[in-house]
Amino acid sequence: MSPAPVKGNSAPAEGHIPEETETMANQKSSKELAKFLSYVLGRRPDEFGLIPDPEGFVKIKDLLKALNEEEGWRHVRRTGIEEIVLTIPDAPLEISEKRIRAVNREHLPQMKNAGELPKLLYTCVRKKAHSHVPEKGIFPIGGFPWVILAPEKQLAERMGKRFDPSPLMLTVQVQQALDAGVHFQSFGETLYLAESLPSGTFMAPPLPKEKEEARKKKEKPEKKPVPKTPGSFYVDFADPEKKKRNLHEEKKKEIRKEKEKRMRRKQKQKMWDD
Repeated sequence: MSPAPVKGNSAPAEGHIPEETETMANQKSSKELAKFLSYVLGRRPDEFGLIPDPEGFVKIKDLLKALNEEEGWRHVRRTGIEEIVLTIPDAPLEISEKRIRAVNREHLPQMKNAGELPKLLYTCVRKKAHSHVPEKGIFPIGGFPWVILAPEKQLAERMGKRFDPSPLMLTVQVQQALDAGVHFQSFGETLYLAESLPSGTFMAPPLPKEKEEARKKKEKPEKKPVPKTPGSFYVDFADPEKKKRNLHEEKKKEIRKEKEKRMRRKQKQKMWDD
């Protein structure tokens, strides 16, 4: 006889995770995420290219972009962050509409006047700004009140890709910027801020040849062709009003020439009659 099955203690079906184990795994995941976000938002937001507002909040969408760059946290969505606030007692995070901050901000870095600065700093702008940024300068983008700079290209590119898949990397020459009156602030150990950076204080990659030629043509209008036949003129077909005026002038010239011819014929005829 085969032994009777043990009731109430049967093994789970293959591939099935018991409900209790699944709940514990989710709780653990939420707790791990809560701990990680407490570090990001309460201690080192600069390490992740984030700058909280004066109340310590960052936009949730900016936080999610930063998490998407971190191995092991790319799966996180807003619902997962909200679950922390709703399910964990004394949650270390608080949400206000589209913003989030750490409850404990005792170790949160503060902006301050930059002391010793590196020789070079890096920042990114949108690729489409390549043609005019070298002449007009660098200004804040993405709704931030400052130009955000990093001493490492990798972090600058990481932040740049949050608003452009192929951002343009700019190299800021710090001493030239200081000589031009730029005031730098620091935030944490890895970020620097400036209100703007004028032309001549940074270097940009050269424009692609075709874009450089297009820019020069825009700056220096193409010369109009010189008329080869006396009395002829150049008509700018791009301007309908100008074309109309030129056609009117041409007609007047033709009428005047015809009158002059008639006058000359009359004078010759009179000379022969005399």
